[in-house]
Amino acid sequence: ITAAADAWARGSAALPKPWQPQKPVLPVEGMRNVLITSALPYVNNVPHLGNIIGCVLSADTFARYCRLRNWNTLYVCGTDEYGTATETKAVEEGLTPQEICNKYNAIHADIYRWFDISFDYFGRTTTPYQTTIAQDIFQRLLARGFLLQDTVEQLRCEDCQRFLADRFVEGTCPFCSYEEARGDQCDKCGKLINAVELKNPQCKLCRGVPVVKPTQHLFLDLPKLEERLEPWLEQSWATGDWTANARYITRSWIRDGLKPRCITRDLKWGTPVPLDGFRDKVFYVWFDAPIGYLSITANYTDQWERWWKNPQQ
Repeated sequence: ITAAADAWARGSAALPKPWQPQKPVLPVEGMRNVLITSALPYVNNVPHLGNIIGCVLSADTFARYCRLRNWNTLYVCGTDEYGTATETKAVEEGLTPQEICNKYNAIHADIYRWFDISFDYFGRTTTPYQTTIAQDIFQRLLARGFLLQDTVEQLRCEDCQRFLADRFVEGTCPFCSYEEARGDQCDKCGKLINAVELKNPQCKLCRGVPVVKPTQHLFLDLPKLEERLEPWLEQSWATGDWTANARYITRSWIRDGLKPRCITRDLKWGTPVPLDGFRDKVFYVWFDAPIGYLSITANYTDQWERWWKNPQQ
């Protein structure tokens, strides 16, 4: 408090000169380098105050604080654009998924600009860099034996000649009998649903009755990572600043044992899977979207790896 009062008495002339980073902002040897991302907003809607307060505004506040501290700071964000929600919105509005993304990315960017959110770069996930980086990570996982194949029972609409993603199916909830449950969850009772469990399922596109058929998918072999993950978590919990909620959720996953997780989907709109036998599929958006943080940075600077692959800083 004494130091703060003294600084206040000396006035702004005594403050350090504001740091002016180079453009593009890159890590600087000997400085504190801070990379900030906020959760990528999904592209198929107009942002509301809850979206802004929930992640964008808090990250913006922290970015401004870091710059006031003269820390070398990069703040990036962008729209998350792949997945079934985009396809569904495209069908609703009679546009292609790319047209939907172009429309709503511009709306998002304008709103954040109006709120004066201090992004150094606001990008999107439907870019060549996204494809290149996601496919490279996939190939590395494949080469190291962290992927496996398995057969999944899935609903297929013979009239539309396609396997149906969760959001393209509606039916009666097997738990509470709500008649408009989606293929991934019931909005009435809140329970998660496997689409093949729905009673009286209907294709949302043509209202036909889909049939259950087997399809091959690729899975991330998470159980293989448990032995490496547990000691890393113990070290990270001891040295990092995890919230109680983050610790609790992570511990529950480890306690129950990690399970293989599907990373592919029978869709057209997404990052293509570069493997024979799976080239008609795309990456599941949960696998693809987090890579957007890397690809958005790569669209900002071709030296993106200095931020993302720089453990010394």
